Amino acid sequence: MLSMTWLRNSVNCWLNNRFLRAGLTLALALSTIGIGCNSRSNATLNPNGTVPANAGYEIVKAYPHDPRAYTQGLLFAGGNLIESTGRVGQSTLRRVDLQTGKVLAQVEVPPPYFAEGLTLLNGKLYQLTWQHGVGFIYDANTFSKLGEFKYSGEGWGLTTDGQRLILSDGTNRLRFLDPEEFKLSKSIEVFDRGKPVLELNELEFIKGEIYANIWHNQKIARIDPATGRVNAWVDLTGLSNWSEASDEEAVLNGIAYDSGSDRLFVTGKLWAKLFEIRLRQN
Repeated sequence: MLSMTWLRNSVNCWLNNRFLRAGLTLALALSTIGIGCNSRSNATLNPNGTVPANAGYEIVKAYPHDPRAYTQGLLFAGGNLIESTGRVGQSTLRRVDLQTGKVLAQVEVPPPYFAEGLTLLNGKLYQLTWQHGVGFIYDANTFSKLGEFKYSGEGWGLTTDGQRLILSDGTNRLRFLDPEEFKLSKSIEVFDRGKPVLELNELEFIKGEIYANIWHNQKIARIDPATGRVNAWVDLTGLSNWSEASDEEAVLNGIAYDSGSDRLFVTGKLWAKLFEIRLRQN
């Protein structure tokens, strides 16, 4: 005959296991729909519920680059590089031969201006200055100055989506400006997994994304221009070791894209090398 003690223990065990199974089932359900103690973890994901992809790189080729060029803006056009260099009294707009690094044409940007980002749109070059709220417009072929434009705040990086100028100012905000009247068309704030991506610097528009250097960072953010979401990161860690630069401000800063040949170029301030790289998924 079964004892009452054994029966009572068996019933308690069955009840405990039943409640344990029910608790596990409920916990799994809550985690699936994002409710409960850990629900805030979903805020760290991008709006589409994914973590940005990461890409590494491989060096395709290294080219000479002027080690005195404090690179602030960079683009590829007509078979050559066009570069904006900074620092007061040293700022320039220049056309550079890719193969040799030789300066083919140059315009000085006089003090007190510190030249910054650069882009090309409809045959005109647009160049920012850092803290004076004024930009310069040049003929892309002759470098003749065509005019000036105004903007509020600082100027860091500049690119174009083919219709508007896209300006960074050192924050996580990107502003889209009409290239004729320079009025604000829209602005986006750049976030990665719920956190603002600050100090957006030199910019390049590539295949529907905005590539952005981050000041004093060895990664490039690939940004969705519609939402500000970081779609992916390009990790260029170690590339500066090949730059032959020693200045603490010789940071990664310069992205140029050759759309005709699908080539991506990167360099930095005061780097003696410019690199063609190929992205590689990690």
